[in-house]
This record gives sequence, structure tokens and C-alpha cells, in this order.
Amino acid sequence: MQQLHSTYPEIADSDPLVQAYGDSWDLIKDKLKWLDLLLQFQMSRHNFTEQENTLKQFRGLVISKEEINRLLNFPKTAGADRENPEVEFLAKELLQLEELIRQKTARSLQNGIFLSLSYLVKVFQLTPFEENCIVLCLAPELDRKYEKIYAFLQDDITRKKPSVDLVFSLLLNSMEARVAARQYFNPNAPLLKYLLRFTENLSGEETSLISRFIKLDERIVKFLLGFYDIDEQLEPMVRLILPAEKPVAKIIPPDLAKIRLTDRLTYKQQVEAGKRVIFHYYGPYGTGKKLLAEIICGELKLSLIMIDLRTIYNNQISYQEILRIIEQESALQQAAIGIENFQSLPENQDKYQVELNSLFNGLRTFSLLTFLFSDRPWKPGGIINDFVYIEHEFAIPAEKLRQDFWENFSEPYQLRNDVNFTALAARFRFTPGQIKNSLVNAKYLAFQHLTENKSIAMEDLYKACQQQSNHHLGMFAQKVNPKYRLEDIILPANQKNQLQEICDQVKFRRVVYDDWGFGQKLALGKGLSALFSGPPGTGKTMAAEVIANELDLELYKIDLSQIVSKYIGETEKNLTQIFDEARTSNAILFFDEADALFGKRTEVKDAHDRYANIEVGYLLQKMEEYEGIVILATNLMKNIDGAFSRRIRFTIEFPFPEKAEREQIWSKAFPPQAPLAKDIDYEFLADRLKIVGGNIKNIALTAAFLAATTSPEIRMVHLILATKREYQKIGKSYIRTDFEPYFSLAEDN
Repeated sequence: MQQLHSTYPEIADSDPLVQAYGDSWDLIKDKLKWLDLLLQFQMSRHNFTEQENTLKQFRGLVISKEEINRLLNFPKTAGADRENPEVEFLAKELLQLEELIRQKTARSLQNGIFLSLSYLVKVFQLTPFEENCIVLCLAPELDRKYEKIYAFLQDDITRKKPSVDLVFSLLLNSMEARVAARQYFNPNAPLLKYLLRFTENLSGEETSLISRFIKLDERIVKFLLGFYDIDEQLEPMVRLILPAEKPVAKIIPPDLAKIRLTDRLTYKQQVEAGKRVIFHYYGPYGTGKKLLAEIICGELKLSLIMIDLRTIYNNQISYQEILRIIEQESALQQAAIGIENFQSLPENQDKYQVELNSLFNGLRTFSLLTFLFSDRPWKPGGIINDFVYIEHEFAIPAEKLRQDFWENFSEPYQLRNDVNFTALAARFRFTPGQIKNSLVNAKYLAFQHLTENKSIAMEDLYKACQQQSNHHLGMFAQKVNPKYRLEDIILPANQKNQLQEICDQVKFRRVVYDDWGFGQKLALGKGLSALFSGPPGTGKTMAAEVIANELDLELYKIDLSQIVSKYIGETEKNLTQIFDEARTSNAILFFDEADALFGKRTEVKDAHDRYANIEVGYLLQKMEEYEGIVILATNLMKNIDGAFSRRIRFTIEFPFPEKAEREQIWSKAFPPQAPLAKDIDYEFLADRLKIVGGNIKNIALTAAFLAATTSPEIRMVHLILATKREYQKIGKSYIRTDFEPYFSLAEDN
């Protein structure tokens, strides 16, 4: 046998001459050299004797030992047993190369050089056996020669991937070690769950563990080779935010700045104590929840993987597989986890208990820092006892701060002189995110101007704001386009003054709550509630329109009789959706037919009575939380519970109109352009027809249509006939004594 010369001389422990690796690839190249030695050692330990000439006819179907030696660039040798010098030489070479790799790796890590293979070993807590498994599976991904070698060692040209049995043969020396190593191939063991895959069994037959073939997960191959992009399977569901991409916010509200400091400090303290941390940020969209998480991760030099739970459910990949990939990605990226729309799990906790447990099991394994983002608080119970759980509410900023956001976010845009940020901040209770979106949408609306001036006008901003508010409120409410102003409504002076006071309280709420500090003394009740009571047609709905018009706010009319449900919990659910939808635009909520829910609470005799009282209490709670205007309309004030009415800011009685008021209503019932005849007797109509404004409006409209078919003018005959029709509709008799001297005008009709 020819003389063998050592390639890897012995080195002392912690040899100062050993150089660090330059990068991950340098380590992998040394690992491949180690694998070549290991494979040659395996060849030399066994006495493979073949007759090359005999095997020529099987070229392509079998692999000779000589070809393996050529692939490994090793000198051709004769058969050897365990005492053969070649075996001893290779064993020594292996030990010396392993020591060299160990020292170079340690030196690299001391110098802060990132080595992908060493990172996997650390983050997944791999043993040397598991690390070597990765090397064995990586080799055929880089060089096809290893497929031939593995096929030769497994005595089958089709077996190009390493089997578990081959791994055991190459890396283990005893049956006891092989038995112990089976634990690494359990489905939930890190090696098989995150790094390796069993290849498909083409025969379809069940095989033993040692007969199964393994390959490296494609994401792990890319990671080892220096490609750190997020797994492509996650791209539709996940965003990776790197620390270098941390946002720079010009405005951070004081409460968010405080959360930022305390949460960052809390995380550092708890991680040092070996604990995992969950921050639950809840509140409306756009209040800065995700922004703050990005800032904190940027300051901690952590990447942030953002996951939208809604996309996970609408995906072809199974929920458990997606969680596995996310866990893998979290470990590879050394990233915090952010979970958007987290409320979709807890709100169906009974249905999705398995999914909830799986989620936190994954977080428990790899995520030191987790952010949950939702629109509501959550009581986790015992599911996360081993986490440090901290919850923060993110509220819509106060009006003055909203104005600051409008002004700062608008800097890149070209605005017209009519833009009024004070008015926008007052009208729309928007979050910073919604303000940003409104400006973007307003820019696109400005492009549609017919003039050359494409700058943003106030009208563009109003439209843009309305586009992103109240998307679903129409499911529960009817939007009313207000036509009337304060001068149009006919009421006694006291009631009219109260309507003006309602408008004034809204207009000057910023002065009182913010500038004068009253808002600091009120946790709830910053909105405005009013109860309008009186017979039908006395002007309750018209008064709501007047307030909406005076304040330039949207008005939504809700029929409570359609909201109240016989099913337990449904009424509260409907009310929650209404108030949540109305919150962004500060819309006026006008609850008509309040008697359906707000009747006088009676003695509780059964579960239904008890639950009705709960519904009343729930609505009061939502009204106090709402910072806009809520108006309730009832026909029977005496049925309203006293405890309820005491919690209403304004209570306005709409009385049956007296003669003087009815005459004013008649005079305003016709538009200025309506052709009125001189024979119309307003004094007679006001004196004899004891009806409310709603009936008067109906009569005026009916008279107009009657006149349009027969006459160029609206005359008294049309009004008398229209009155007769209205009386018939409301069940009131058309009596001669009430209508003389005009009774005969409609006697035969």
C-alpha cells in the first residue's frame, strides 16, 4: 500500500494559530471534507472486493469501489479490516479534522462571525449526532457525487438519499447507541419537526424507521447557504419586519411613549430571568398597536414576524403545518412574533381550543417575545400560566392630538386653502392609521378634478374619511341625509333652546374637556345622550336632522324594534356592532321606537324579564362608552325607567303643537317655488285641524300631487281633500262642524 500522508496534523487545544472561518460557507466546506473522510473510513472498515471486468456489463446499474475512491479523490487501496493501517490513518484524520473544525468554529463565534450551521445547533439545541445528520443530508443538495456514494453504501442505485440506517451506520458504533438515537426521529423532535423530512415511499408500503430515507428541509438548505428570505409558503400570510426597517414616528402620544419604555424594560428583565413574554395590545384599528411593536423590536434589535390569523384559516396548508413553519421561521430569524386579529381565536375559544393550545405551544418553544393584536381585551385563564402576560388598551387619540396627526401626516401633500384640520379632528374620531389612509385616498380623489389644480380640497378629505367609516353600519341602520336647520323646526322656545345647547356642547367639547381639563375627571360619559319624547309626528326625527345639519355630522336612524332579539346575547351583539361601526365618524345614532327596549322595568318574574333588564343596562354601558351623540326617541315618556332617564344628559319633551305653532308649521310646509293660490286659509287650518307636524307635512305633499293633475296652483280645495285622506288614514272622522265653511269642498270625494 502506498504511503499515506496526513492532511490534518495534530493541533494543541486552543491553538492560537487556528484561524476563524470567514463565513458560513467556509465551515460547510470543512464539514464536507469531514464527510468525505467519514465515507472513506466507512469504505475502508469493510472488505469490499469486486471484479471490475465482471461488472462492466452492469455499468450504470452498480457502482464499484474504485469509482467511489475516485469520487472521494482518495488513493486506490486493497481490502482492509479494522487493523488495517488505512483504517487507523482515516480514524486519526477524522479526529484531527473534527478538532480543527471545533477550534475554528469557536474562534469564529468569539469574533462575532455568523455561522449558519452553528446557529442551527444553538437555536434548536442539537446534539453532535443531529448536527452530523444535517451535514449528511446537505451534501447531496450540493454535489450529486454523494448520491452515488450513498447508493453504493446502501447497495441500491435507486437509494440516493441517506436512510436512517445509513446515518446510524456512519455515525454510531453500537446497537445501544442506535436504539437511543431513534428519539431524534420522533415527529415532534426538533430534528424531524423543523430540519429534516422523510422522503415519500414510492412503493406505498409501510417500512421500518431505519429503512426510511431522509432529506433536508428546503428552507434549511437555503438558510445554511446564506439565503435568509422568509419561507415562500408564508409569504401570503406573513410579513417580516427587520430591525433596520423600524418606523420613525414623528408623533408618539404620551400614553404610547410610556408603554414603549415600560414594555421594553419588562422584556429585558423577564428574558434575563428565563421567562417568555406576551404583550397584548388591543383597541381600534390604526391606534398604533403594530407601530409600537415595531419600534420596540427595532430598539431591541429583533426582527418581527407579523402573522394575520384570518389568512391562516383561508389557506390550503393545514393550520398545524402553518404553525410549524412559523415556529421554524421564528427560530431561524431570531424574531419576535406579532399576531394580528388575535380576537378571531378567543371569541370562539370553545370551538378553537385545540388551535389556541397549538399556537401557544409553538410560542412556548421558540418565541421569547410575542405581541397579540386585537380589538378587545382577553382573559387568558390558565392557558399561558408559564408566560409573562401584560395587556394594554390603545384608545383613539383625543381631539387635539388628532389635529396634530392631521397636520403632521399632511406635510408631503399639496393642500388647498379650504382644508381645516380642526374641523376634521372634531368630526372624525379617527386613529392615526385612519388619518394616513384618508390622506392617501384624498390624493387619488384630487386626481379626478376637472381643473388643472390637483391639490387636495376639503371636500376630497371629507369623502375620503367617509369612505373608510361606517362600512357595515347600513346593515343595522338607515342613513338619513338631513335637510332641516334650526330655523326650520317649530317648537316652544324652551325646547328649541335645548336643541341649541346640544349643538353648543358638541362644538365646545374640546374647550371644556381638553383645554379646561374636565376630560381628566371623566373615565366615561364624554359623549352626549338625549331622550326625545312625545307623540308621533311632533318633530323628534326632524330635531335629530337639525342637530346633524348644524354640526355637519352623519345621522343614522336605528329601529330598536329590529335590533332587539328573542335570542339571548343577540341584542348585545347587534348593539356592539352598531356602536363600533359608528365610533370612527362620530356619527349621530338616532334610536327610534325606543319603547321596544326602554320601557319601564317591571318586577322580575322570569328569566325573560331579567334578561330584558340586562339588555337595558348593556345599552346604557355602550352609550356611556360612546363619545359621539346618541338620541333615543319614545312616544311614552311615562314608561321610561327613572334610573335610566337620570343617566341621560338631555331630556326634551316634544309637545302637541298649539294653534300658533301649527300655523307656523303650515306656512313652512310648502317650498318657496310651490305655486300657492291666494285662497289658502292658514288660520283656519291651524285652528280647526288639531294635528301634529308629521300629518301637516303629509297633507301638504298630497295636496301638491292633487293640484298637479288638475290645476296650475295648490288651492284650498286640494288641501281640504288631502286632509280628508289623511284623516281616513289615521282613523279620524271627517266631520262637517270641524270643516265648515270648507266641508263641501271634499264632501263627495
